[in-house]
Amino acid sequence: MDDAEWVVLILDGKTFAGDQLVIALGVTATGEKRILGLVQTARENTRVIASFLRELGERGFPLDQPLLVVLDGSKGLRAAIREVFGDTVSVQRCQWHKRENVVRYLAKPDQPTWRRKLQAAWAHPAYADAKRALDRLHRELRVRNESAAASLAEGLEETLTLHRLGVFPELGTSFKTTNLIESVMARLEAKTHRVTRWRTSDQKLRWCAAALWATERQFRRVKGHRHLPLLKHALQHRLSLTHSAAA
Repeated sequence: MDDAEWVVLILDGKTFAGDQLVIALGVTATGEKRILGLVQTARENTRVIASFLRELGERGFPLDQPLLVVLDGSKGLRAAIREVFGDTVSVQRCQWHKRENVVRYLAKPDQPTWRRKLQAAWAHPAYADAKRALDRLHRELRVRNESAAASLAEGLEETLTLHRLGVFPELGTSFKTTNLIESVMARLEAKTHRVTRWRTSDQKLRWCAAALWATERQFRRVKGHRHLPLLKHALQHRLSLTHSAAA
């Protein structure tokens, strides 16, 4: 992986031609997006993903330095990140996935209103304001639908990681969701949708890898890339505080 300085790792699992693929996308300190690798798995299994992450480490991706890791709500992905990286990284949970997980417990006529309410809460640039707004919505949901309230509470703090690091206004557009990988998968499907029969798993993986690397040549730098030094500094500061507290 040459001598690139990595700041962000985005992981997401997608269904491709009947299989589950987990794709790793890295972002460098200068804002360049690169496909780091992919693994085929029946589901987002902790053991499989942890092994995949260690393979990335063997190929040069840093496993011992501060990073922002962006994930959806998969427990398997989160557990693998904890196993491989420990407390070195800061995890940003995808706000879009969290929002959809919450509103699915609500009646369909109520869902658009609650999408707007949740988005408005996360849109506050300061951590304290966003947390206060989300706590207010949580109290409201507890009266209306206890299951939706529990869904919102689960992992809520990790949806506010960019806020807590103080870089949400500058980098929230790029890293508050897993949209960067969603976009990659949309391009992948556009390149391979005409294939209706896959002979073997190996053929599927080779086609997928080739299409991903062809897509990578069309990548542009992430929005807000000029602010990535702020993120790097915030990640290093958070880690130093964590280590000081543990000492």
